[in-house]
Amino acid sequence: MTEKQPSPGISRNQRLSDEGLQRLEKQLASGAGISEQVLAQWIRRYGDAARKRIRAAGRKCPN
Repeated sequence: MTEKQPSPGISRNQRLSDEGLQRLEKQLASGAGISEQVLAQWIRRYGDAARKRIRAAGRKCPN
């Protein structure tokens, strides 16, 4: 009998894809109380693409 080996979560390539930006849009649209610190992480990861989506959702981009 073989045991299933654990595998890591989402790969870096998948995180940095359009799918990740879609997750950000979904969180912003749901009205989730995303902290400025978390928004800053999105911006570090995705840059201007994240800034654009954050502003479009009516949120202020953290510095």
